Amino acid sequence: MKLRSLALLSFCVLLAACSKVNQENYSKLSAGMPKAEVEKLLGSPTDCSGALGMSSCTWGDKNSFISVQYAGDKVLMFSGQGLK
Repeated sequence: MKLRSLALLSFCVLLAACSKVNQENYSKLSAGMPKAEVEKLLGSPTDCSGALGMSSCTWGDKNSFISVQYAGDKVLMFSGQGLK
């Protein structure tokens, strides 16, 4: 049973270390980038909302996140916090 717990803990640590919400990926974002390209880089967003052709999507959590605002399906602006 201890081996299984250790394996699960190791997997969780590895998964956290492989987060796509990081400074390296943030630096690859640019205005005008297609939404599909952003999602290929960062994966599926944690949260999205929008109306009238404008939308905002966030990846990560309250401590470390990337937020991207779109006009249509193109990046208008983006911001990040707590990135490593």
